[in-house]
Amino acid sequence: MQQPTRDSNAWIIQTWAAFVISISMTTIGIINLPVDNWVKGFMGMGTAFSIGSTFTLSKTMRDLHESRKLIARIDEAKVERLLSQHDSSF
Repeated sequence: MQQPTRDSNAWIIQTWAAFVISISMTTIGIINLPVDNWVKGFMGMGTAFSIGSTFTLSKTMRDLHESRKLIARIDEAKVERLLSQHDSSF
């Protein structure tokens, strides 16, 4: 059976740092815009919904990938069982 791959700590730190920096910079940019507060609120809501939908999409894609791996493993186990039964019949 294949061992799951793990990301390195450096990669995990880099991805979280990039996420925090990008959200911080976007928030600072929205706050400093020379527009009315309702426009800033609208842009803030848009940013919040974009972030939430990004997390949802990434979780959905991960779950789909993991379910396909599980189905492939089940199919592989069925084939191995059929082959072992076929070999023992000779």
